[in-house]
Amino acid sequence: MTNLVLVGHGRMGQLIERLAAEHGCRVAGVVTQASARDLATRDFGPVDVAIDFSLAPAVKTNLAAMAGRKWNVVIGTTGWQNDLDACRSLAAKAGIGVLASANFSIGVHIFTLIAAEAARRFAAIPNVGAWIHESHHAAKKDAPSGTAVMLRTAMELAGYGRPIDVSSTRAGSIPGTHRVGFDAPTESVSLVHEVRDRAVFAHGALEAAQWLKGRSGWFGMDDMVGR
Repeated sequence: MTNLVLVGHGRMGQLIERLAAEHGCRVAGVVTQASARDLATRDFGPVDVAIDFSLAPAVKTNLAAMAGRKWNVVIGTTGWQNDLDACRSLAAKAGIGVLASANFSIGVHIFTLIAAEAARRFAAIPNVGAWIHESHHAAKKDAPSGTAVMLRTAMELAGYGRPIDVSSTRAGSIPGTHRVGFDAPTESVSLVHEVRDRAVFAHGALEAAQWLKGRSGWFGMDDMVGR
């Protein structure tokens, strides 16, 4: 049994709480933004891993408190990457394990590998432009999404050196759709990943927590699923 503390209790936090038992996890406690000081002081009993789906400005402060308690941490919050170096330093100093990802869908990580390979091949062909468009529900605050940024970075690292246009839509209750396109004068190629159920993210985060238990270091989903 893996003992969890959930940091943030919005839609994702509530979904993770409901699904935890399916993954052999027990929720030892829930910390909301209003009670974030509990991270440093509250007695949760034994804790193996914390899962943070809070707010971007709180990630570094949350991690400092959890590192002080030697908890391993899964970070699913997006939009905090300006604090990445500071967070990695906190984790390394404490000797804890952190798995951070903008998206916990296994499918989207395979999709990223496919997009990167396509970018590598199209990079060698002149006059092929690349674009990314992502759609999410109206309540999602960051745009572009962390997944869109991850896709762009993977394409750039694969050798695509021309500009990659990135655009976003925030409307309704869309769980998450990402499209990657390559457009040439006489043809185009589009790749699409579409989430049908937000539960895919909760299941992935819980699998990540199980995988992270007992490990130290800084990890991403690629480390868990392999390349």
